[in-house]
Amino acid sequence: MIEDGTGLFTIGELARATGLTVRTIRYWSDEGVLHPVTRSAGGYRLYDAEAAARLELIRTLRELGLGLDVVRKVLDGERTVAEVAAAHVAALDAQIRSLKVTRAVLSSVARRGSTAKEMTLTNKLARLSAAERQRIMEEFVEEALAGLDTVDPDIRERMRRTAVDLADDPTPEQVDAWMELAGMLQDPVFRRQMRRAVEFNAADRVPDAPRGQSVWFAKRLVELVAPLRERGVEPGAPEAEQALRDLFGDADRTAVLERMTAGFNERVARYRELLSVVNRQPAPPHAEDFAWVVAALRARTAG
Repeated sequence: MIEDGTGLFTIGELARATGLTVRTIRYWSDEGVLHPVTRSAGGYRLYDAEAAARLELIRTLRELGLGLDVVRKVLDGERTVAEVAAAHVAALDAQIRSLKVTRAVLSSVARRGSTAKEMTLTNKLARLSAAERQRIMEEFVEEALAGLDTVDPDIRERMRRTAVDLADDPTPEQVDAWMELAGMLQDPVFRRQMRRAVEFNAADRVPDAPRGQSVWFAKRLVELVAPLRERGVEPGAPEAEQALRDLFGDADRTAVLERMTAGFNERVARYRELLSVVNRQPAPPHAEDFAWVVAALRARTAG
């Protein structure tokens, strides 16, 4: 405080009192958020106690990351501190989500040794909106189902409800899984493969059969095969024959194998596995049971 009985402060005295630099205080004053009450005979800006308190508020708001335009509105009474805080929290949340995606993308790129082109694609796919990711999935499913009116209704509904729910803060593993999954969903070869699997499901369905027939087949397969696997029965063992008869009756084994491999081959299994990683869900159960049946059929159709 200058010793002239006015109770006013120079910029230098404010700087010493607050720990801020003279340059910062002068800048805020030039920007119109800290107003001098008068000037000295020598032309220096002078501030009162109210300006000193205002300076503390300015510093707090700036330390919280608010821009000078927002600070000015708070100081001028156009917005309350609570309103500004709520808006800033929302902005920070969005920024944090973006930073987490950035970290996951960079971690994925570093771990995989990606090229610049691959890094660009990874970043683009990771930053798609939820609606954009879901649209990719919906186009994939609709192509697989198009024109197949005999597909089990429960299977049809379950496929159409398939979600791609990448977290706002994905792990590098989830980014990797989404990258691979997105590639599969847009791969014409895999699209034809999934279409073929659905066609086999539709062709195998009895007209006017009850809803959920295919679902119940999968349940019965697991009930028959899981105990055999737990006992260590190999797919080529004679004991496996009864399970195949219970499942397929006297149907042609080559045709059955073709249907099974269409629906339960390695790429389809990988598709389901990737979905579970992206959606933070447990791995698809009983894949080993279906693989065991395929192996048992192959053992009896070889040659």
